[in-house]
Amino acid sequence: MSNSTDMVDADPRVRRHAVNKARILEEAWKLAGRDGVAGISLGDLAKAVGLRQPSLYTYFRSKSDLYDAMFAEGNRRLLAEVTERKYPEDPREAVLVFAKTMVTFCAADTARYHLLFQRHIPTFEPSRESYDLAELFYDWYRALLKRAGIRRDADLAVLTALIGGLADQQVANDPGGDRWIRLADDVADMFLERLEQKGGFGR
Repeated sequence: MSNSTDMVDADPRVRRHAVNKARILEEAWKLAGRDGVAGISLGDLAKAVGLRQPSLYTYFRSKSDLYDAMFAEGNRRLLAEVTERKYPEDPREAVLVFAKTMVTFCAADTARYHLLFQRHIPTFEPSRESYDLAELFYDWYRALLKRAGIRRDADLAVLTALIGGLADQQVANDPGGDRWIRLADDVADMFLERLEQKGGFGR
């Protein structure tokens, strides 16, 4: 039985559609970087890819559909970033590496950070399929912390807030720099030390 990949390879129209869709997504990210993720203009996007605006609907049914594709792509990149990285054998040292990796990832693309982790588009809700990718990331994240002895949801939430706060500061106050990225190790280490003092591991 052939799969969707076989169809793309076999049918030049399907392949061309996929290539054009990827190019539109690439240009959408460029516009998001210039104008903010909520400021993407479909008119500007159509001009950037050499299409009339109504032709965009051949690839994306609506602006929300475009955001959904961007959300999915952003989460695929996030998954690749965290899962393909080499981590120390010590699980707690791995948490430090993860924290720094996350702040670095967020700071690398402000528009992507806003779409994945903040509600800069209040009316946008990702599809179930796209949100499943985000949940894959959180499942992986929980497993990483569990290996380090961190099992309580409240502790996961605290570390998430700490990483998010560093990312916010980096994006807002030192774009293109690394002031808060460099603090990620210390902040995660303080979190782990405090948790250990409270006897919070493995509970």
